[in-house]
Amino acid sequence: MSPPKAFAVIAGVGPGTGSSVARRFAKSYPVIVLARTPASYEGVVSDIESSGGQAIGINTDLSDEASVKAAFKKITTELFPNTPLAAAIFNPGGGFVRKPFLEITEKEFASGYDNQAKGAFLFSKATLPLLLKGVEENLEHPPSLIFTGATASVRGSANFSVFAAGKFALRALSQSLAREFGPKGVHVSHVIVDGVIDIPRTKAWKFEHEDAKLSPDAIADSYWFLHTQPRTTFAFEIDLRPYVEKW
Repeated sequence: MSPPKAFAVIAGVGPGTGSSVARRFAKSYPVIVLARTPASYEGVVSDIESSGGQAIGINTDLSDEASVKAAFKKITTELFPNTPLAAAIFNPGGGFVRKPFLEITEKEFASGYDNQAKGAFLFSKATLPLLLKGVEENLEHPPSLIFTGATASVRGSANFSVFAAGKFALRALSQSLAREFGPKGVHVSHVIVDGVIDIPRTKAWKFEHEDAKLSPDAIADSYWFLHTQPRTTFAFEIDLRPYVEKW
């Protein structure tokens, strides 16, 4: 069997957006899914494989430099050597702390930065050389680096200082990368996900409208839309929310 022309990496895979994005991109590429524990990615890897796709999970702590380097060494030397990267999606769930500011510990505050900004920095350092290789090889779609943001990326609400600080920094990093690497042919995007996502953990949450939660599969379709945009029409940022969400 001939080697793949390109592959995709989804970092931060759990039973929600990350898994849906992995399934969507697996329709066109072999996918690598990164998460701290196998329990987070085993289900989606099994789903993709049973549907005829190719998926490989790697235990990775995105906030730890050694862990990220080890994951990408395995990817580039064992799994997909000399293969360009078509898409890299940064979708971590860590760093979410909701409590009054005066009750926050230094460790909790650092978690927002480590999981979001530092994690995005390490992930970008690892993926951008592979994405630039994709530009050189003229892949079907411009190589894409997509970051998952949140309401907290643009609004620091009361009791959300930890998460907002991390997400603000993530957005700033993604904006700088878009300005540096967009002209080189890499499509860098930031997605503001504004609202409650319909995942197992939120199934019991009741709202006035039954469709008041974001569909993770619909979010994944939006990520694919960004990935397939031509170089003449790069969108840096889109925001997604249910039709009844106040903003």
